[in-house]
Amino acid sequence: MATAFTETVYAIARSIPKGKVATYGQIALLAGSPGAARAVGFAMRCNPDIPKTPCHRVVASNGALTGYSAGQGLSTKRTMLLDEGVSFKGTKVNLKESQWQKGLR
Repeated sequence: MATAFTETVYAIARSIPKGKVATYGQIALLAGSPGAARAVGFAMRCNPDIPKTPCHRVVASNGALTGYSAGQGLSTKRTMLLDEGVSFKGTKVNLKESQWQKGLR
């Protein structure tokens, strides 16, 4: 059963447009719980509706790909992001180009 926090996290993740990513910390801040990045990660891991809630668009604060269990794991996450037009710099998402701006200061 989802909590109010996880429902908020899922709603925020659903609003990340294709071709953009958000960080776990950014979502925590938008959900009203700054510092709860790990809780956002846990919510993404327990995502009950992967097609509707694009957890693959959530990355670490440095752009690293973390924690993806679908398909072949992180390689699937990378492929999905590349297919959506997310820019990479080496193995990490280029946050300057691909980070969703909602909630950033």
